[in-house]
Amino acid sequence: MDPFDDDLQPTDSFQLSWKRRDIEQRFGFSGGRYTRVNMKFTGLLALLCTVAFYAILRFFPENHIISMFTDRGIIPYPIVLLGFWTFFILSVKQRKINYQAEPLDRPIIPDDKNFILTPATAEDVIGMILKNADNPKDFLLYRRIVLALSNLKHLGRVSDVDDIIRSQADQDAEAMETSYTIVNGFLWAIPILGFIGTVLGLSDAIGSFGGVLSGSGTDMSELMPALKQVTGGLSTAFETTLIALVIALILQLYSVTVRKREEEFLDDCAEFCTGKIVSRLRMDFNDNKEDK
Repeated sequence: MDPFDDDLQPTDSFQLSWKRRDIEQRFGFSGGRYTRVNMKFTGLLALLCTVAFYAILRFFPENHIISMFTDRGIIPYPIVLLGFWTFFILSVKQRKINYQAEPLDRPIIPDDKNFILTPATAEDVIGMILKNADNPKDFLLYRRIVLALSNLKHLGRVSDVDDIIRSQADQDAEAMETSYTIVNGFLWAIPILGFIGTVLGLSDAIGSFGGVLSGSGTDMSELMPALKQVTGGLSTAFETTLIALVIALILQLYSVTVRKREEEFLDDCAEFCTGKIVSRLRMDFNDNKEDK
């Protein structure tokens, strides 16, 4: 039986099932591999929350904070959208990391203290994994182990198995880095949008101020409305940047937390493979010869 067969189905409610538990697939979207996130799913959630956010603001009495989001031009709208999008990417990613970590707490080695992992007993470990998960390839840890154990008969040294596991670990680490590319891009774009709002606000303020200076009248009653327009432009300039920087700061801290959790998960997987697989492995050359 191929442990990576997509047609394998869970046989009991205690099995790990990525297709059953992955939040993206539960809503009909294609689930990202391991801890990767479906951008369409999170983008749709962000759009719905942005619309809901501005709809809710309409029910509150007008105040300065609400005006920062609604009366400062068009820039706050994409800032809020990207803020929600980044938040949902990180939230879904965090959920995936937590579920990917569950196999770390499930036994895959028989309870026998004298159990030694050899090419002959590797099937016992794979069998234990199949009792835990309906499809091992959906789980990063199980995929590493199954790939290594499936090649035992073709390897001559324990170090060869360790090399396979380390190679998979390096690939997973690189995949983790690339999975944050869009998040990093959004965290860069949010402050830039704030600065664009600043430039637009300052341009509006300077244009209005120029109009005041070029006015023919010197009566204060005529100057005051024009000066209010100038200060309004300055408010747009600085408050859009304030919104962007606050949102970016909060999301950056959240991103650091999620990234740290994922790095710890990868370290735990590496330690698990070393302690549970490589350290118990003994290459039985006699069995290999007989199999040949």
